[in-house]
Amino acid sequence: MTDPQSFDSALAAAPAVRPGVSRSTIALVTAGLLVVGAAGFSLAGHAEKVAPPAAAPTAVTVAAVLERSITEWDDFAGRIEAVERVDIRPRIAGTIDAVHFQDGQMVKKGDRLFSIDPRPYQADLARAEAARSGALAHAALAKIELDRTRRLLDEHAVAQRELDQRNNGLLEADAILKAADAAVLTARLNLQYTEITAPVGGRVSRAEITVGNLVAPGPTAPVLTNLVSVSPVYVNFEVDEPTYLRYAGNGTLGNGGVNRMPVSMGVASEEGYPRLGRVKSFDNHVDTGSGTVRVRAVFDNPGSTLAPGMYARVRTGEASARVALLIDDKAVGTDQDKKFVMVVGADNKAVYRQVALGPIVDGLRVVRKGLARDERLVVNGLQRIRPNDVVTPTLVAMEARPAPAGSLATVAPIAPIALVAKAARRTAALN
Repeated sequence: MTDPQSFDSALAAAPAVRPGVSRSTIALVTAGLLVVGAAGFSLAGHAEKVAPPAAAPTAVTVAAVLERSITEWDDFAGRIEAVERVDIRPRIAGTIDAVHFQDGQMVKKGDRLFSIDPRPYQADLARAEAARSGALAHAALAKIELDRTRRLLDEHAVAQRELDQRNNGLLEADAILKAADAAVLTARLNLQYTEITAPVGGRVSRAEITVGNLVAPGPTAPVLTNLVSVSPVYVNFEVDEPTYLRYAGNGTLGNGGVNRMPVSMGVASEEGYPRLGRVKSFDNHVDTGSGTVRVRAVFDNPGSTLAPGMYARVRTGEASARVALLIDDKAVGTDQDKKFVMVVGADNKAVYRQVALGPIVDGLRVVRKGLARDERLVVNGLQRIRPNDVVTPTLVAMEARPAPAGSLATVAPIAPIALVAKAARRTAALN
C-alpha cells in the first residue's frame, strides 16, 4: 500500500504545469515516481529485517591431558676430563740421553719415558758410599776406645773425664755415620731420578724436550711431556640453581644420594645418549658469576675413544620418579614471552590458558603449572580459532612424538601464532 505522505511528496516534486503540456502526461510522470518510491521503501524495510547467517563452529582436534609417573630428564653440555693427569718434569739436573716412547703411545705405570745422563750421579753415589765406609770405621774405633777406657776406669787407671770423652766420641761417630747413610740414600735417589718413569698408566703426549737438551729441577722446570689416564674418565658440567635445588630435594644434598641419579652421555659422533655412568659429586658452592653448580660424573671408556677436552652431551634425571602432567607440543602456542593452550570446556568453548612448561619426556612436554588432569586441549586447529570461540571438537589420543637426539630438555621454542596472540590480548583488554 502506498504511503499518503509519499504521494504528497511526489506531487510537490512534480513540475509545474506549463502551457502546452497535457494533464495526462503529468499524471503518468507522477505515477512513475510513486512506483519507484514504493519499491525503495519496501527494499529498505526488508534489509532491516533480514540478519546475516551465523558462522559455523570451527572443527578442531582435541586431546586430554595425561598424568603419568616419569623421571624428568635435564640435558647439559659438558667436557671430558682425565681422572689422572700428570705433567712430567725432571727432578734432577742433567742432559737428556734418551726418549723411550712414541708420541701418543699407551704406557703402563713404571714404563721408562726419559733417561738423563747418570754418570755424575753414579760418581756422587760412589763418593757417598766411601764417606759412609769411613764413618763406619770411625764409629767402630770410637766404640773400641770406649770399651777400653771403661775397663781402665774399673782398675782406677784413668779418670772419669777420660771415659766421658770416649763416650762423647762414640756419639759423634754414630751421628757422622747416620749423615753418611743419608748422603748415600740421596745419591741413590738422584741416580734413580735419571730414569724418568710413568707414575700412572695412560696415554703419553709428545716429547717437549728432546735428546741432548739440558734440564734442571724446580717449579720453573720445563714440562718434558704429560700423561693422562684413559679409563674411566670424568665428565664435568654445570647445572643451574633451580635444577640443583630440585635434585637436592630428591636426596642428592651433600652428595649422599648421587649414586642413585641416572646419568648418560653422548659425544658428537653418537646419536642420543648411549653411554651410561654415575654422578660422582656436586660442588660445595654456587658460582655467583654464573649461578651454577659444578657436577662431576664418571664414565667408562672402552676402546679409549674418549679424550680429555672433548665436548659431551650429558643427560641426568631425578633419583626417584614423580607424577607429572604431559601434553603434545602441538597444543602449545606462544604469546610474546608466554606459553598458552586453548582448553575446550563442556560447552565446547575455547578458553585461553597460560601454562608453565618443563622439559620433554618420552616425546611429551611436561606441564608444571596451569592445567589439570583430563582437561581437553586443542592440538590441531589452534591457528583457526580465537579465545571464547565455539568449536566442534574431535577427541583423539595425546600422541607422543620422539624428541630429536641431543635436544636440550628445556622449554623448546614454538612458532608464534600471531592471530591467536592478538585475539588473546584484545580479550584481556576488554575484560
